[in-house]
Amino acid sequence: MNLTMAKALNDGLRRAMSSDDSVLVLGEEVGQLGGVFRITEGLLGEFGPQRVFDTPLAESGIIGTAIGLAMRGYVPICEIQFDGFVYPGFDQITSQLAKLTSRYEGTLSMPVIIRIPYGGHIGAVEHHQESPEAYFAHTPGLRVVSPATPHDAYWMIQEVASQPDPVIFLEPKSRYWHKGEVNTDDPGVALHDAVVVRPGSDVTLIGHGAMVTTLMQVAEVAEGEGTSAEVIDLRSLSPIDWDVLVRSAQSTGRVVVAQEAPGFVSVGSEIAATLTERAFYSLEAPVIRVSGFDAPFPPAQLESVYLPSVDRLLDAVDRAMAY
Repeated sequence: MNLTMAKALNDGLRRAMSSDDSVLVLGEEVGQLGGVFRITEGLLGEFGPQRVFDTPLAESGIIGTAIGLAMRGYVPICEIQFDGFVYPGFDQITSQLAKLTSRYEGTLSMPVIIRIPYGGHIGAVEHHQESPEAYFAHTPGLRVVSPATPHDAYWMIQEVASQPDPVIFLEPKSRYWHKGEVNTDDPGVALHDAVVVRPGSDVTLIGHGAMVTTLMQVAEVAEGEGTSAEVIDLRSLSPIDWDVLVRSAQSTGRVVVAQEAPGFVSVGSEIAATLTERAFYSLEAPVIRVSGFDAPFPPAQLESVYLPSVDRLLDAVDRAMAY
C-alpha cells in the first residue's frame, strides 16, 4: 500500500485498537476533530467514546490520567498536540511515569505511549517546531522511538502498544503528508533496530525522523561527487542499536551525525562519543555532528538557516573526507 505517514499512523492505531480492547486513545481534540493533524480521524466513530476521548487542555492531566489507566490494566495512547506543549506534562513523565516500574520492583507495568509531533520544516510559530528527544532519551525508564517512513510509522505504533514500558513516540510532523510503501504483512525489523537505508563505503551518515530524508538527498549528491555515503535510520533513540552503527563506522571509517535538535548534550553527542569509544581504531576522521544551533528555535522565516540543510551536511562530509 502507498500511504502518507499520517494515514499509516491512523491505520496502525486502528489495527492496534482492534487487536487489543485495552488500548485507548486520549488527548486534546483527538475525538470528533481527529487530532490537529487528523491522525486519530475516524477512531471515535469506530471504537466509541469509552476508548477515544478528548481531554482538557492540560498535558499534566493527560499524562497523570494515563498513568492511572495503565495501573488499572489499560494501554493509553496519549497525543500531545505539538512538541513544545509537552513540557507542562514533563514532571509527570520524568518523575512518575518513567520511575514507577522501578519503584514497584518490576511488578507494575506502565504501557503508556505518548505521541509527540516534533521537528521543524513546517513554518510554524514558537513552541511548534522543537525537537525535545534528548530530555526523554536521557531519562531511565523511557523508551524513545521515531519513525522516518510510513511503513515504520504503521508498524511501530502497533509495536509500542504491546510493550510493558512507557514509550515516547516522536512523529516527524513534516513527513506526515509524504507517501511511501507500506507492507501491512511484515514489519521487516524489530522495534529498536537501526536500519541501513542506503549502503555506502566512504562515510556513514546517521539520523532519525525527518533528517533521514535529508541524508538520503545528501548521499545522492555526494555520489555524484565521487563519495559513497551509507545512510542509517536510527529509528530508536533509547535504546540505540549500537551494533549497526559500530559496524558501519568500522567499515567506512568516517561518520557524520545529523539532527534538528541543538547539538549540546544531545543524542548526536552520545552517538559521537560512543562511536569514538567503540570504533576508535577504525576511524579515519573525528565523528562530525551537524545539528540545530544552540539557540531557541527561530521565527519561521529563519528555520532554513537553523535546520541542518543539504549544503551544511555536504560540507561536513567534505570535512570528514579531507582527513
